[in-house]
Amino acid sequence: MPRIQPLSNALINQIAAGEVVERPASVLKEALENSLDAGATHIEVQLEQGGVRRIVIRDDGCGIARDELPLALARHATSKIASLDDLEQVATMGFRGEALAAISSVSRTTLTSRTADDTHAWQIGPEQEITPAAANCGTTLDVSDLYYNTPARRKFLKTEATEFAHCEGVFRRSALARPDVAMQLTHNGRLIHRLAAADLKKRAADLLGEDFLTHARPVEADAGLLRLSGYASAPAFSRSNREAQFFFVNHRFVRDKLITHAITQAYADVLHNSRHPACILFLTLDPSAVDVNVHPAKTEVRFREARAIHQFVLHALERALAGSQAAATAFPAPNIAPAPAAPLNVGYGAPRSFAAPSAAVREGSAPRYFAFAQGARPAAAAPLPLQAELPATAADDAPLGFALGQLHGIYILAQNRHGLVLVDMHAAHERILYERLKRALDGAPSTQRLLLPATLRLSARELATARAHGDTLNALGFAHQVREPDLLVLDSAPALLARAPLDTLLRALLADLEEFPQSDVLETRRNEILATMACHGAVRANRLLTLPEMNALLRDMEQTERVDQCNHGRPTWRQFSLQELDQFFMRGQ
Repeated sequence: MPRIQPLSNALINQIAAGEVVERPASVLKEALENSLDAGATHIEVQLEQGGVRRIVIRDDGCGIARDELPLALARHATSKIASLDDLEQVATMGFRGEALAAISSVSRTTLTSRTADDTHAWQIGPEQEITPAAANCGTTLDVSDLYYNTPARRKFLKTEATEFAHCEGVFRRSALARPDVAMQLTHNGRLIHRLAAADLKKRAADLLGEDFLTHARPVEADAGLLRLSGYASAPAFSRSNREAQFFFVNHRFVRDKLITHAITQAYADVLHNSRHPACILFLTLDPSAVDVNVHPAKTEVRFREARAIHQFVLHALERALAGSQAAATAFPAPNIAPAPAAPLNVGYGAPRSFAAPSAAVREGSAPRYFAFAQGARPAAAAPLPLQAELPATAADDAPLGFALGQLHGIYILAQNRHGLVLVDMHAAHERILYERLKRALDGAPSTQRLLLPATLRLSARELATARAHGDTLNALGFAHQVREPDLLVLDSAPALLARAPLDTLLRALLADLEEFPQSDVLETRRNEILATMACHGAVRANRLLTLPEMNALLRDMEQTERVDQCNHGRPTWRQFSLQELDQFFMRGQ
């Protein structure tokens, strides 16, 4: 073996560069963090050829004194920490003192800076010579020809477009982390972003678009020294990847598996498995409660109380998502008399067939409304009555309005003050049942004894599952007996599902239970089991509802959490404003 010997400073710096400077975006990240730590209020970024040819970052921060310029490019020299106590409660973006040394070892780096006390700026170049320069207060870092002296590393860089995309991503994250700082980005002389200092709402609109804010819900949670704030998108505004998820710990952007899991769990009941929410979330806590010194790129952290942080973020997001747009804004009820309130008592037999339309007349009002089955047509002898003014109502505020009729046995048409509301009755009822089943299971589930026990003939696999998960079935409200050779006798069922097709429901439930381990299945797979029960218990397509039943469904929706999406993440309703309808029919044009 060769003898042990110390490495040269140049080699040490290049080894550090392998950890810190992965690509041009890494340079930009470190430089932006230094500018923010210096108290900059305005930062300009100029890129050439995706940052490979040149990166210039100019800020108006506190600057660096002349005699400190060589130290700024030296390894493990920093103004941000001085002791172990400082390291245990880092409050700045940077703190290692490696970034500029690593960057200058693999590029041609020029650092120009001026403090408020200096009459002019000072500059240190690749040759480490300090010379006077003309510049305003602040610092300019000019990095050219990245990896010029390590061509093997340069071969690993991607195309100009790819490297620029990574740089823009870093710029977006820094801009979102500090919306109070004005920032500008140009690439090959073309202006990409010019962001004025603003609040988070304006900065989010500039970078993620107005659509995000339209579908975003504010998140605010406070637990003493722990605080979560920001915006989380409604489930309808989802993405195919996690690129629109921004999570900041003490304004530091991090990628943390613990937080990602909490976000995923919070959306589990309202978002399709293949979709991901968009969010901008800021977690503020005592710096001593989080360790940021676990990764050279500082994008990973370690929480002292990881479980508590996970539950805090999860519950805060669940509260933000629990509200529904259906009940978010109350307004005076439309001038249309509501049908008498009636519980949604849906039957589960074969759907009724209609050769002619069925008309339901509201009590005390002249207009009539029709529910059409698929293929039905209004009778020629019964034209739709029209009335200039619908009678006023004394009903409470109803954001989803009142039912007009049913379309193809699938959708409910309703009118509210804003215009037309279209409801997918199965998806909406599925969410209502799901939330009620969750509440029921938290207490003592209400069951209903069947007048005549239901007898189900099961396969050998289904029968084995019923035996293995007998306690779970009983806990869910399905009191049963297993009889040889292949019979299951059901004595009672959950009261909410007593009129559901029990044969289909139970087989679907057994199929789910077969995939789950027997121990603690209700604790670990509770929501999946209840989602299956709600899906098979909800009113099916082509079930024609009466107007009181439709209005009862609308009222239940207004009082149900997370009703904007069904258990599978599909939307349950949509508002069409009068303005949208007028534009479509070109009224007033």
